[in-house]
Amino acid sequence: MYSITVRNNILIAHSLPGEVFGPAQNLHGATYVCDAEFFAKKVNEYNIIMDLGVVTTILAEVLKFYSYKNLDDIDEFKGIITSTEFLAKDIYERICVRLKNDYLDDYHQLHKIKITLTESNVAWASFEQEIE
Repeated sequence: MYSITVRNNILIAHSLPGEVFGPAQNLHGATYVCDAEFFAKKVNEYNIIMDLGVVTTILAEVLKFYSYKNLDDIDEFKGIITSTEFLAKDIYERICVRLKNDYLDDYHQLHKIKITLTESNVAWASFEQEIE
């Protein structure tokens, strides 16, 4: 299996309702390092999975949706606990939409995508899913 990974970061604010979250129930900020890893069983005719510039741009554009925003104020997140795990899956889904819309041939060559959001040097969460 081949893979390529690109990295960017986002700064967000949000609150996480529920006693399980302790002090994070209150509005707080988070800075995430976001790694997007793209897997393929084979490389294309250029011996690559995809153009690194393309996936770097896609990740940056997707992350603009979240960056420097209070996620509690985003209408589509109303009533949703925007945990790190939730955000990793949401980023995955937005990347897939962009790939399907603009890079369908590359999308069909992918086996899976994994999104990892690192909160600190000791804590991170990921979402990965095979391409259907």
